[in-house]
Amino acid sequence: MDAAARLSSKGQVTVPKVVREALGVKEGDQVVFRVEGNRAVLARTPDFLALRGSVRVPAAKRNVAWDEVIRRTRRARAVEPQ
Repeated sequence: MDAAARLSSKGQVTVPKVVREALGVKEGDQVVFRVEGNRAVLARTPDFLALRGSVRVPAAKRNVAWDEVIRRTRRARAVEPQ
């Protein structure tokens, strides 16, 4: 699907209704622009909170600060034989 829109003097674009409907976005939703060569791709951002519980977290990494999880993981990988 192709849909055209005009860039305003403030650099703003109104996303055409057919595109909003196709992506399932509504007022207040966040979108992301990705530049690929001379094109920009508009995508709906995933609702990361909806993914909660879909990945099993090992008991050793529960209720641990993220920095500490990264530190432990790097330390463990450094001693593993390649």
